[in-house]
Amino acid sequence: MLPVATINSDLLYMSSVTIADVQAAEQRIQPFIKNTPVYESQLLNDWLGHNIMFKAECLQKTGAFKLRGAINMMLKARENGQLGSHVLASSSGNHAQAVAYAAKLLGVKATIFSAQNVSKVKAAATEYYGAKLDISASRKEADEKVAEAAKKNGVLWMPPFNHYDIIAGQGTAALEALKQTGEVDSVFAPVGGGGLISGSLVTTKALYPKASVIGAEPLVANDAIRSIRTGVIQSLENQPDTLADGAATLAVGELTFPFLQALDGFYEIDETKIAYWTQWLQHLLKIHVEPTSAMSMGAVVEWLKTQSTKQKVLVILSGGNIDQQKMLRVWQDDHLHQVPSLLI
Repeated sequence: MLPVATINSDLLYMSSVTIADVQAAEQRIQPFIKNTPVYESQLLNDWLGHNIMFKAECLQKTGAFKLRGAINMMLKARENGQLGSHVLASSSGNHAQAVAYAAKLLGVKATIFSAQNVSKVKAAATEYYGAKLDISASRKEADEKVAEAAKKNGVLWMPPFNHYDIIAGQGTAALEALKQTGEVDSVFAPVGGGGLISGSLVTTKALYPKASVIGAEPLVANDAIRSIRTGVIQSLENQPDTLADGAATLAVGELTFPFLQALDGFYEIDETKIAYWTQWLQHLLKIHVEPTSAMSMGAVVEWLKTQSTKQKVLVILSGGNIDQQKMLRVWQDDHLHQVPSLLI
């Protein structure tokens, strides 16, 4: 688990998403989303010696932060007369549910292209919201199919992360959280395609420029950190087998990549640590946290080991959708016998 060696903070100011865009998104989506709570565990704070706060987007409508970006993009498209009557998306689950739910709210059709390893609970919810689910053998094939379908007239392609309106919408989670917490020393979020961390970076640096913004991704799906290290977007050859399925994208986007390069740190988390923190956060916070969300705590602990003063940390819990198979894998070994500590 290595932090980013060098940070190009100037890239942050070259983007096409500003705090004004995030604030506009917040106003636009407010009638359609929940203002989710921020939780703390006094026990965890005592064990680690720092104040850790958790933005519970697992309690958001559809069970994840993804609704923020999807509804923002669709509402803005409607404002500009570009929504049409049919939306398309490719997704491993949470974005699929968000697009399906938003499409139902706005009265348009939705088709979602997914790989066959899509979470069953996420797939079921997507279909429940009225979307058509098109299943492919792999995520790469699903992405290719949605790109072809998007060539038809009257459809709007809803990228899961690689769109400025998506990034602005995702940034509202951090904006809402920082209003609840006040100034923090650092903000942590998981990284799949990079939409959530990009929006969080814009928001945090605008409100509290000295705060660090740090990402985490699975060690077995580390395309983002390899992209940062090489300076060129790297793609995974095959769908990674990780508990953190929400971070199992094959590559980051060309729009999110500059934001990732401007982060203050980045950590790769192994599967044991992902399972460990999923168990402990569910136990301590008494809420349903999916592995992708819990993964960020692996990065928090590694970062705190480098700090010499008490820190106030915000962790964005991105979602809470877990199917039975994934839950069995998370709990196949008991990690609750080992108390959280900066020494592990």
